Amino acid sequence: MIGVIYHHDARHDKRQGLSRVLTGVHGMARSSRAEVAGRRQAVLDIAARLFRERGVEAVSVAEVMAAAGLTHGGFYSHFASKEALAAEACGQAFGRGCTRWEGFAAAADGEGFARLLEYYLALAHRDAPGQGCAGPTFLAEAARDAPGGAVRRAYAAGIGGLAAAMERLLPASVKRRRRERALLALAALVGAVSIARAVGEDPLSEEILLAVRAELSA
Repeated sequence: MIGVIYHHDARHDKRQGLSRVLTGVHGMARSSRAEVAGRRQAVLDIAARLFRERGVEAVSVAEVMAAAGLTHGGFYSHFASKEALAAEACGQAFGRGCTRWEGFAAAADGEGFARLLEYYLALAHRDAPGQGCAGPTFLAEAARDAPGGAVRRAYAAGIGGLAAAMERLLPASVKRRRRERALLALAALVGAVSIARAVGEDPLSEEILLAVRAELSA
């Protein structure tokens, strides 16, 4: 019987071992990047809620990081400054609001505008600023920001997005001056909710919401 001689290639084993190591390293790197992105998004989500509830000045970076379960020192690995965080939180809040409005606009029955009024001018929206539209909640922050400031730019872009969505939301019966009427409706909604929140529990608060809803529905 002729024996078979097997030649063991040590270099092949080394290459396989190195390949496994590199695969593991790349996998850990992807996992690490995903974890970092997840932590950053958590900070952004919490900041967007707290800033809308209490205002940017009243909320500290340490408070945001603690609410996210992270240390204060880790903040600057995610954001350059508190202003940068506020601007991005403002933009995210507007973006989600635009998505909601576009959903109303896509209603097949043509009742999107009526549904927007029902949602926006409801007491539930008035009483939950942390989950509500960025228009009223970031209004004062943008107004106080310096000309060309990051928050002001984010606010202007967000209002522009809502105005465009409002043009699509207006009833088909509105044939002329849709842009002007969209801006009028947007200003009425943001103004009504802002004043209603400022008035608080006074009966005038609900009266304002009902009056604006009736006028825009006419």
